[in-house]
Amino acid sequence: MTIFESIKSGFVPVHPEGWRFVAIFAAVTLLFYWFGLWPLAAVGVVLTAWCAYFFRDPERFTPLSDTLVISPADGQISAIEKLLPPPELDLPRAEMLRISVFMNVFDVHINRAPVDAKIRKITYVPGLFLNANLDKASLDNERQAFTLELRNGTALGVVQIAGLVARRIVKFVGEGEDVKAGQRFGLIRFGSRVDVYLPVEASLRVGLGQRAIAGETIFADLADASAALRFTKA
Repeated sequence: MTIFESIKSGFVPVHPEGWRFVAIFAAVTLLFYWFGLWPLAAVGVVLTAWCAYFFRDPERFTPLSDTLVISPADGQISAIEKLLPPPELDLPRAEMLRISVFMNVFDVHINRAPVDAKIRKITYVPGLFLNANLDKASLDNERQAFTLELRNGTALGVVQIAGLVARRIVKFVGEGEDVKAGQRFGLIRFGSRVDVYLPVEASLRVGLGQRAIAGETIFADLADASAALRFTKA
């Protein structure tokens, strides 16, 4: 590996969705510099670098299996519970297993498909911008819901939920499209949460409080309902 290749490999690419924000921060920073506002220019440099960092889009290595459910988001698993899915998913009114991932402003915000599936429905719901860690954010906040259908007919849901500082949910896919596990399907700008709704018989592979990596961390196994794992903090 050459020196140039070594340096290049140390940089994480910025998603195209983020370049205009990086450009805005950089332009404002240059204005501060031009007018001799050195303290503000220094702050602008930091904010420009942070913006590029926020929109980073690292490569991920997704486990390949028809039965595994992979984390759609980077962040901390803030809730694991059984409850009714939100109506916008248009799923049967029966309890499902919900796994919630809270993303802070330092997490990667590119969201990835948890399974190989067809997108049966996408529903955008306008709403509030409460703290995404609050349980009521699932029903009160701005959100975008994806209903996914597996090859065997099993349906599950993924919901992007805006948070306190999130003001834009972006999707990269459309209804009727097929997605692969680990495929980028959207992002939420500046802090948020993603909920995954699974059949209650799914076998858990994660624990509350655990850190998840989008496209890599295994959430559950849909085939083996008898081997759910338990976790302890050590």
